Amino acid sequence: MFKKILFSTLYVCSVLLCQKTSGLEMAVIPDDTTKDPGLQVGDIAPSWALMSGPGKFEFLKTWTEVEGGRLRKPMTQPERHVVLLSFFATWCKPCMKELPHLQNLYEKYQNQKIKFFLIDITEATRTIKGYENVPKAKSFLGKKGISIPILNDNRGVAKKRYGAKTLPRLYIIDKYRTIRLAKKGFDEQEDFEGELIGVIDTLLDQK
Repeated sequence: MFKKILFSTLYVCSVLLCQKTSGLEMAVIPDDTTKDPGLQVGDIAPSWALMSGPGKFEFLKTWTEVEGGRLRKPMTQPERHVVLLSFFATWCKPCMKELPHLQNLYEKYQNQKIKFFLIDITEATRTIKGYENVPKAKSFLGKKGISIPILNDNRGVAKKRYGAKTLPRLYIIDKYRTIRLAKKGFDEQEDFEGELIGVIDTLLDQK
C-alpha cells in the first residue's frame, strides 16, 4: 500500500513538474462551443475572405491555391506565395509573446514570396463577459511596433474553419494551399523563429 501511495505521489509530482517547466502557453477562448476540425500538416487550408480595412478584403486564394487551380487574380497577381497566418486577440497574453518574433520574420522576408497575416478575433469575442473593453487591435499592436497586416474575423468564421479554440494558433501554408506547419500556443523555451525559418525557406524554394 505504501509503495502504491509513493508511486502515485511521485507520478503526480512528475506531472506537475512537467507543467511547471514547460514553456508552452495557450489562452483558451471562453464559452467557445465550435468544433475543432483538427487540421493537420498535409491538409488543404480552408479558404477565407476577411476584411483588411474599410471596404477592403483579403482572400487566401489571391496568394495560394490547390495544384491545378487558378489564383483569384491571375492577371494582376499571377505568382503563388507561401502564407503564414496566426489567430490572435488583444486579450491573449501568449499572443503578445509570439508577435515580436513574427514581426522579426515579417521584416526578414518582406521582399520575398510569402504573405504574413494576423487574424484578429478580438471583436468576435468582445461579447464575452469581461472582454467588453479590451483594446482594438490596430492601434494596440501599432504601439507595440507590430506592422504585420491584420485581418478582421469579426464573426469568427475563419476561427471556426481553422479550429482556433485556443490562442495563438499559427499555420504556414505552401504555394498549393497545403498546410505545412500547424502550431498551438507559444513556447518561450523553443527556437520559435528557427523552426519557422526552416519551414519557410523550404517552401520558398517550391516551384
